[in-house]
Amino acid sequence: MEQNALNRPILVLDDEVAIADLVVDLFASEGLEARAFYHPDDALDAARTDAFELAIVDVMMPGTDGFEFLRRLRATSDLPVIFLSAKDQETDIVVGFELGAEDYVTKPFKPRELLARVKARLRKIRAASEGRGPEAAETRILEACGVELDPQAHTAALFDVPLSLTPKEFGILEMLLEHAGSPVASKDIYAQVWGEEPLASSANTVMVHIRRLRRKLAAVDSSREIICTAWGVGYLIRED
Repeated sequence: MEQNALNRPILVLDDEVAIADLVVDLFASEGLEARAFYHPDDALDAARTDAFELAIVDVMMPGTDGFEFLRRLRATSDLPVIFLSAKDQETDIVVGFELGAEDYVTKPFKPRELLARVKARLRKIRAASEGRGPEAAETRILEACGVELDPQAHTAALFDVPLSLTPKEFGILEMLLEHAGSPVASKDIYAQVWGEEPLASSANTVMVHIRRLRRKLAAVDSSREIICTAWGVGYLIRED
């Protein structure tokens, strides 16, 4: 179970009691303390007087919505906020980030995905509190689309479910995560992972390993394609 190193709870704000309580129980199952709030005013009062490590905030609430809540919160606190919302339009997500949110998770959410994002954010918060800075955490763990890879420990997981990868599959995944959001050419993958000059058949070799890697990822989450094909270029993992 993951211990809260800073001994500070997570603030969970959602006007739907069932969802707020569900999130609190989800965190508790992982050893993370959390407190549920069902009204923005109560959460704001608590944020001003109590020490929290992170806040999970719904956007669509009557009266003071999540965006207004963050505006008011920022007047007195720099508490990191992750929005959890059914508003999944690009404009809403952009607004959330422009207001200073650390992340934006859309409903209906996958519990493992939410946990993975929260744990990733907590690692960065704790790294900064220990004087290592967010850069140190980012260089230690590669993350995108729920995938987490530790190059030093040689471990990889999708939504905290460990992935059993061959050395070549691990090398491909590591390279794609290093360039998350941008396509990587098959020849470049072959040159780095195999350590050899690419040949005419190299693209097929990479393709076979990509296919196997996709199967292993789909065994954990088949709802989306995590490794995408960039036609005429190579492969990529989206940043989110």
